[in-house]
Amino acid sequence: MAGMIKGPALFLAQFAGDEAPFNSLQGIVEWAASLGYKGVQIPTFDGRLFDLERAASSQDYCDEVKGICAAAGVEITELSTHLQGQLIAVNPAYDTAFDAFAPDAAKGNPKARQAWAVEQLKMAAIASRRLGLSETVSFSGALAFPYLYPWPQRPPGLIEEAFDELARRWLPIFDAYSEQGVRIGFELHPGEDLFDGATWEMFLDRVKGHEAACINYDPSHFLLQQLDYLAFIDLYHDRINAFHVKDAEFRPDGRQGVYSGYQPWTQRAGRFRSLGDGQVDFGAIFSKLTQYGYDSWAVLEWECCLKSPEQGAAEGAPFIARHLIEVTGKAFDDFAGGDTDTAALHQMLGIS
Repeated sequence: MAGMIKGPALFLAQFAGDEAPFNSLQGIVEWAASLGYKGVQIPTFDGRLFDLERAASSQDYCDEVKGICAAAGVEITELSTHLQGQLIAVNPAYDTAFDAFAPDAAKGNPKARQAWAVEQLKMAAIASRRLGLSETVSFSGALAFPYLYPWPQRPPGLIEEAFDELARRWLPIFDAYSEQGVRIGFELHPGEDLFDGATWEMFLDRVKGHEAACINYDPSHFLLQQLDYLAFIDLYHDRINAFHVKDAEFRPDGRQGVYSGYQPWTQRAGRFRSLGDGQVDFGAIFSKLTQYGYDSWAVLEWECCLKSPEQGAAEGAPFIARHLIEVTGKAFDDFAGGDTDTAALHQMLGIS
């Protein structure tokens, strides 16, 4: 068994803003540290906090970023490329919506948008290495997701071709990450082609089990799908390289279930909630991850349809801290044990 899970840490994406202290890296990490966070996950797509291109080309800049965080008393846990990863694969149905994540020069041009995203991902690998990080988190993108429900009937081979193409697009990126000694943890998330264990297996098989392909474990998305999020850890713990601590609740009724009837977040059967306000059994999750030797960061991703981000962040740090498990160095019943005595063992077993 490895060491204990590290934390608490905070994903900064949902807290960045145009007002101080949320509009600069120094301001936001000092704020996070004041709430008790020991680590921060940095979104590479928010120029107010981080300059990805500069980080990929300048060790001095990376040292400056590390220094700002260290001065505040926090470590960098991972770099996030969620929005760029989304653009690696975009079904035409989502072109207009996801153009919002692309630079102006690539809007309306899917090939240019994808090429830009690939370069962004590769820069994040280099930047991570310069920062001394071995893990990153991202999204996979989606080609097949509009065909999630099999009606009208999907033509034979549609899903297979979608996953073949997804693998073709990611393999060169994985190779670039391996060259830097960095891995990518995909947040398995509806809207992405990788959203559960079955889709993960389909993808991992096609990338031939690439060492850089990992999972950013987030139980909130599994609870809303009614997937067994504890059994998921049993199945895939060897690929979990990051952990988003996010809560959710599922309250089906006579009007709606998993699909939630196109309702706004507050009226959906499945809703994201602040830590402790939902239904996720984090005691069991931290226990199981610790059992399997996960010793990287527990990172709060705040998304709640009711509570303010400031309150969610303030409550999140002590919530995570309470769930961290200091791994024991001895068995609880050691006091009743004794030295091995082969003769005594034989006598107990009736072996002559």
